[in-house]
Amino acid sequence: MKNAGTAQQQVTATHAAAGGGVPHPADEQHGTRNKVARSILDHGPSTAAELAERLELTQAAVRRHLDALAAEGVVEARAQRVYGSRGRGRPAKVFALTDCGRDAFDQAYDELATDAMRWIAQAAGGGAAGEAAVAAFARSRVAAQAERFRERVENAAPDERTRVLAEALTEDGYAATARGAPASTGEQLCQHHCPVAHAAERFPQLCEAETELFSRLLGTHVQRLATIAHGDGVCTTFVPRAGGPDPRRGAEPAGGRAPAQPQTSTSTSPKTSNASTRTAGRNPA
Repeated sequence: MKNAGTAQQQVTATHAAAGGGVPHPADEQHGTRNKVARSILDHGPSTAAELAERLELTQAAVRRHLDALAAEGVVEARAQRVYGSRGRGRPAKVFALTDCGRDAFDQAYDELATDAMRWIAQAAGGGAAGEAAVAAFARSRVAAQAERFRERVENAAPDERTRVLAEALTEDGYAATARGAPASTGEQLCQHHCPVAHAAERFPQLCEAETELFSRLLGTHVQRLATIAHGDGVCTTFVPRAGGPDPRRGAEPAGGRAPAQPQTSTSTSPKTSNASTRTAGRNPA
């Protein structure tokens, strides 16, 4: 895999043609590859056919761009997850952004965030006290999001609130979508991009605080099924509808593996939050 600097050049080379005049053919190629990568970021792991339809390109053209992006370490091919019975033939391949590819999209401050939280933990004395200090910081951070999102979500009809929350998250850079969950009476809130993925891998309190935020805004318990920070293609949160089944049955993460014991978020006491921060954001096998 090439380094993040190479991926950054590959993903952002489209800007070279922005100065006017007739673009060089190589710039046009890079510009289209940037659109392919961006479409994967916005919609999650995608097949060549899905990308071709979204970008109005031929599948052959999309495959050429995917081959180039894969060679640069920007995307990687995975087996497509199939829900229910599978038809004949091999499952289609989906293409997902690599860590290197994600680094090219607005994650320059991620290392700074990690350093800052490490300092917070050390300043609090490390150990359990340090973890608690980071958790307090994470909750304070999402409190500002809660205030920005609260009015929009509360003013929406109950069956529209997950979608409205997804729109608000997208405006904050999370490329979020809402859709019905497979084989269940609930929805999946999917975040196809996480600006602090590397920091969340080291400090799962960020994922825990975010999940608690979703629970408060939507007025129901939610289940975090998968996270980008721990190797899944998409951060996936199950949101049950009123009277729906246990979200641990029938709901699986979009673009990721199905965990054996998905995380539950409810209003937590200090006693329970300490336990949850040790597992937040993880994708147990």
